[in-house]
Amino acid sequence: MIRRPMISGKAAQLLAMAAIIALVALLTLNRLGASDVCGGSEAVMGVFVQQMVEHDQLLFPLDNCQVPMYKPPLFHWTSSALDYLRGENVVTAFNLRLPSALYATAGAILTMFFALNLLGVRGAILSGAILAGSYQYISQGRIGLVDMTLTFFEALSLYAFLWWFLIDTDAPAALRHKRRLHYLFATSMGLGVLAKGPVGAILPAAAMIIFLALHKRWQTMRYLFKTGPLVLGAAIASSWYLACLIGQRFSFLSLQLGSENFGRFFGTLGAMPAWYYLKPLLLNSIPLSLLVPVAAATAFGVRIPPTDDSHDSRGHRPALCARFFATFWLVTVVFFELSAFKRRAYLLPLWPTSAVLLSWWVLDCVVPRVGTAAYQGMMAICLLLAVGNLFFLPPYEMRGCGNPLSLAEMLKWPFESLVGRPYAEGFQAKSFREAAARVDRVVARNQPLYVFQIEDAIEPLVIYLGRCAPQLHGSLGTAPPGYILTTVPTWTRWKESVPQLHSILSAPYGDDGLVLLHDGGGAVPQTR
Repeated sequence: MIRRPMISGKAAQLLAMAAIIALVALLTLNRLGASDVCGGSEAVMGVFVQQMVEHDQLLFPLDNCQVPMYKPPLFHWTSSALDYLRGENVVTAFNLRLPSALYATAGAILTMFFALNLLGVRGAILSGAILAGSYQYISQGRIGLVDMTLTFFEALSLYAFLWWFLIDTDAPAALRHKRRLHYLFATSMGLGVLAKGPVGAILPAAAMIIFLALHKRWQTMRYLFKTGPLVLGAAIASSWYLACLIGQRFSFLSLQLGSENFGRFFGTLGAMPAWYYLKPLLLNSIPLSLLVPVAAATAFGVRIPPTDDSHDSRGHRPALCARFFATFWLVTVVFFELSAFKRRAYLLPLWPTSAVLLSWWVLDCVVPRVGTAAYQGMMAICLLLAVGNLFFLPPYEMRGCGNPLSLAEMLKWPFESLVGRPYAEGFQAKSFREAAARVDRVVARNQPLYVFQIEDAIEPLVIYLGRCAPQLHGSLGTAPPGYILTTVPTWTRWKESVPQLHSILSAPYGDDGLVLLHDGGGAVPQTR
């Protein structure tokens, strides 16, 4: 009998790591474009991307031809670049979300690579599995917002800083590598600013400074602010803002640096109660999110023997890194707690480093006390949560657009796409896609189109129209010539007072539906 060679232990470990990466990619990419763009925040990002991809407005796009872009453009540029590489010239739900899915997968790869060097193969596998099981991480990797872009570059800056910090030799090759790492985390922080604003550099920098101060690494802190990396990071971070200044786009600067950054701390965008973050912090990915604060507290409590300013015992490196990640966790939570305006997605950048922190806690603190069953149990929990994400997230997204799936459909739906049988998505009641298609068949691109008293966010309509549709204010009787899209109840209230307007088209949307009005004596324009 011919014996087949067994897969070596190292090959099996590499296969396990590759399987975790494939799992994250599957969770973020599967049915990514099935649900329409229904949410206002995602649609706003989509309108800006649409202006870049379809109208070549790469620097200063406007929302519905009126409102300046209120986030820096790195996410939008990434989406535009992917569309260019793929030969796409129309923004769809899939390609709008694709950058987030790719950044999420790349973030998992980066996190596993860091954990591999710090904790070994088991730590790398567990770190990736934690991200696959994290509801917040995977769900945000499936939506077209800037948060996953910020998360990736914040994670890269933190990992690069630790690689730089842990180099403990003065050999010329090591010093050259250290210098490259210094430029890498400076660049990453600059790109973090281009992803979402100054917070992309403030939080990593604050964690670095506090960490070095806690360990009295004053000489290292002095090196942290070397001129070359500092200038490079600042140049990248300020590039788009300088373009706004040079181009005299002061409304962009006012919105981005005013209300979007500083104003949110003082209630310009609204205010939430002080306990707002308790639920999203602890319950966003249970039970994993409940364990992260425990791991952070443990990292602060572990005794690390004092060392000199330039060298550190290799045996304490995992604990040092865990303490740094715990510092970043605490800095981020406190920073956003001080802001009057709060959002759950602000906590997303905690997950990559929390995955490594939690892996360290399991492997170095729990397993020595209770045995390998703790590691196996944590892996089982993560994989079970990942399976839940696979089955739950795409139907949940469809439900948000008004097309709930039955339990049987929810169970079979993910696998239909894997075997090449696309699911008939059906009508999504909270989507403007069908309404926009009907309007486009009637209203030419060069004809004026307005909306009147549509209470929902208008960007989900604009992105499917592919054109601007300004909102009318005041009386319908004073509307300028052109076409007007409004709801059926609104038209019912106004039609007796505006006899010059006639309904020429109906379209489904929500419970009431929409009507297209036109001053044309009741004649329906010829469809194209």
